[in-house]
Amino acid sequence: MKNTKTLGEELSLYVQAALHDAFPEMIPNDFEATVVKTADSRNGDYQCNDAMALSKILRKAPREIANAIVETLEKPDRKPEMVSSLEIAGPGFINFRLNSEWIADRLLAIEDDAFRGVPQVGAEKTVVIDYSSPNVAKPMHIGHIRSTVIGNALDRLHRFCGFRVLSDNHLGDWGTQFGLIILGYRHFVDQKALEASPVQELERVYVESYQKSKEDESWLDQARKELVKLQQGDEENLALWKKFVALSMGEFDKIYERLDVRFDLTRGESFYNEDLPGVLTRLDEAGLLVESDGAMVVDLEAEKLGVCIVRKTDGGFNYATTDLATVFSRVREFEPETILYVTDERQQRHFRQFFTVCEKLGEGVNLEHVWFGLMRLPEGTFSTRQGNVIKLEVLLDEAERRALEIVQSSSPDLPEAQQRDVARAVGIGALKYADLSQNPQSLVTFTWDKAMALDGNSAPYLQYAHARIRSVLDKHAAQFPDDTLEGAIPVCTLDLEKGLGLKVAQFPEAVLGATKHYRPNYLADYLYELAQQYSTYHQSVPFLKSEDGVRESRMRLIRMVADTLKTGLGLLGIEAPERI
Repeated sequence: MKNTKTLGEELSLYVQAALHDAFPEMIPNDFEATVVKTADSRNGDYQCNDAMALSKILRKAPREIANAIVETLEKPDRKPEMVSSLEIAGPGFINFRLNSEWIADRLLAIEDDAFRGVPQVGAEKTVVIDYSSPNVAKPMHIGHIRSTVIGNALDRLHRFCGFRVLSDNHLGDWGTQFGLIILGYRHFVDQKALEASPVQELERVYVESYQKSKEDESWLDQARKELVKLQQGDEENLALWKKFVALSMGEFDKIYERLDVRFDLTRGESFYNEDLPGVLTRLDEAGLLVESDGAMVVDLEAEKLGVCIVRKTDGGFNYATTDLATVFSRVREFEPETILYVTDERQQRHFRQFFTVCEKLGEGVNLEHVWFGLMRLPEGTFSTRQGNVIKLEVLLDEAERRALEIVQSSSPDLPEAQQRDVARAVGIGALKYADLSQNPQSLVTFTWDKAMALDGNSAPYLQYAHARIRSVLDKHAAQFPDDTLEGAIPVCTLDLEKGLGLKVAQFPEAVLGATKHYRPNYLADYLYELAQQYSTYHQSVPFLKSEDGVRESRMRLIRMVADTLKTGLGLLGIEAPERI
């Protein structure tokens, strides 16, 4: 099914052809028919509202246009095989009901496809995804989880859609803070503390050095000198800097391992140091570089973006310069079609500025800032000054502890090692889903009760739905060892069965929507709806007690539901245990 289209896309093509037949040479060349899922299944399975949009163009009443479309589609040689009935509602809405047997055939085709029917729209396209990007010498805290989790979900989604993905952890490993850290390290470091918790100790050293710089001007001058020595390649300072990076990466990697996050590249800001002067040269050659109060800038006043500083008054470069160098390098090395930057909302102006500069320079790559809102506790946003920043390691530990209580209660017979393994999957999954189920641009208020709930829109609820189906399948295999599901057809005769089967068949639309719009919550919403539909089905029809033939058909259908839940959760970076 590598070249398949989604159900909505297939129906849209039928409508497009019908429009051109019904109104020859009257439909604009750039008009594309659109068929979407109905908001209420009582109105049908899919709906087309194009008659309203075309009314002014064709100078006809919407219902007249809808009638012409339906009449064309209902001709014996034109009626789509997938459609069982068409009807016009209201002023000109066209409602489609799909053929149950066709849905069953679609399910079988999806089951045999490694990508579960998801069109490989990214074939031969490269996308670079820049996410997570913690700062060296600072522990990862809860504020880092959104970039890491959202970025990783987009990484997985793009790969699943056929894109060549290069995930890049663009570390904050260079800058003025290293003068303070180097100086502070020489005076304040506790070697035992460094050995026990490297990044936490480096952060403490930095804070102490920073505070001293506020009180002692000579200390700040010394720190600046250490920074200059580092920038000039001083052997001792360079060795210390490399040590800080290595110690930090060791701690970061432990977090990434727990989150099941991996990167193709880990290139910090320092990787592009030698390219920075070339950025100014290129800007100057393009006639974009101007002096402003001793600094070198690109004037973006015409775009209402102020000025983009690329070299400060002291001669140092800044984030915009590094980001420009990074884009030039990525385009030169990887030739990506798109570069995604997953960062918080506070950096919107920065990205608008440097994207505009790239456009002025003629960089053809598509640059997208996938920004997200901040995460906060019920009592307010996280703040270092208020002392309510939670280290990410502590948050993960707490998630696993709470999940273990759930697993011990629900499956006391599981061996302890297995309980802990399931608790890890449930706890980490709950944290990820609490983020990914939200519109990325919303402010997220995190609560444990919501994240760990077994009866709401949460990862544990979806994981439990998956485990519940696996349990039914295991019981079926034990009671009916001679049943063969591979020959069974997932018949969608009952309305509940048809609805559930159709929901499974709509998995590609959810994946493509989440990928195209950079919204993992589209997939999360789909999985939650699928789990809810399964729950209703589970409570309404017999499985193991149904008659021969029907039993196997239902088993195969719910197996498809379980496989879809597992695949979908996997695309969000969440495991689906067999038991909870």
